[in-house]
Amino acid sequence: MFLALRELSFARARFALMGAVVALIAILMVLLSGLSVGLVNDGVSGLKKVPATSFAFADGVAHDAAFSRSVVDVDAVEAWREVDGVRDAAPYGNLLVNARSDAGVDIDLALFGVESDSFMAPEPTEGEPLGDAPTGVVVSETATDEGIEIGDTLTLAQVGTELTVVGVLEGQHTFGHVDVAYVPLRTWQEVKVGASPDDVAAGDLPERTYREVTAVAVRAADSADLAAADRAAGTESLALEESFGASPGYTAETSTLLLIQVFLYAIGALVVGAFFTVWTIQRSHELAVLRAMGAPTGYLLRDSLAQSLVLLVLATGVGVGIGVGAGALIGSTPMPFALDTGAITLAAVLLVVLGLAGSAVAALRVARIDPLTALGGHR
Repeated sequence: MFLALRELSFARARFALMGAVVALIAILMVLLSGLSVGLVNDGVSGLKKVPATSFAFADGVAHDAAFSRSVVDVDAVEAWREVDGVRDAAPYGNLLVNARSDAGVDIDLALFGVESDSFMAPEPTEGEPLGDAPTGVVVSETATDEGIEIGDTLTLAQVGTELTVVGVLEGQHTFGHVDVAYVPLRTWQEVKVGASPDDVAAGDLPERTYREVTAVAVRAADSADLAAADRAAGTESLALEESFGASPGYTAETSTLLLIQVFLYAIGALVVGAFFTVWTIQRSHELAVLRAMGAPTGYLLRDSLAQSLVLLVLATGVGVGIGVGAGALIGSTPMPFALDTGAITLAAVLLVVLGLAGSAVAALRVARIDPLTALGGHR
């Protein structure tokens, strides 16, 4: 480390410039990580918090649009309940709607239709549970940030159905970047077919109204044979995390951000590798002198990698610190942004490791330095 530290001190301006580049990349990685986590939370936090292990959709439905296209008969619920290893199964409905409160607040909602006595029924932290009242609705805490309060009446656009807010869930519950609202399954089915309150009162509804749901929510043990259950019920199962891809825009957003992150990692490795390649060329005479004095190649390689490690760790630490500070400011805005310790740590470690990989390629030049260079053998 003696030579490495001396060079870091002697050429501090050049190393500071390189460190600034690495720090900027680290800042970008932190911000991209926060944006990625924020978009995931904004897209599927409502699904992540449901107590189901999988959803059984209509057989053959497109996986990227399962929640909007799937239609399952309620008889499939009973078929799933009879499967060995399935602890419980319940009907589940999913529908995006527009609503307006009696206070004049316009809001988009993802209606989750559930039976009030099923395991899918939410437990609000404020107000009352969903219950059996057909007009009750339990909303996400983030909906209260839009101006929705317990006791408000929400009127759904087009159908005119009026729902009374009876409870609020803790934290963020969103689907497709809109707030989740739990309603009784029967009410959800009426809204799904476009029935107005007058139609419901008159009983003038299609026969299929109360037989169709979006999917069957399943709680199953790892040993459960889901494939056999699908064949028996005529459904197609997706594990809970697999179903995230059916949320609007989820796959496109996460894939885009992942691609950007991969390119940033590659850029970091190439920039660090290019810098240390040039640096090795510039100090080849000094390295040759050490070789002529008997310094083994392994010593020079370790010294070169230690130098890059010190630079990468310090620069990445500074960049992560600045990025976290900037992220805290962004997190107070409406932008979907969330700092996650695990994601930030992974990004920092990858940046250091890939930077070391780039510098290791440059360090291989050390092994090819000829001691005769120090003795004038090149002249």
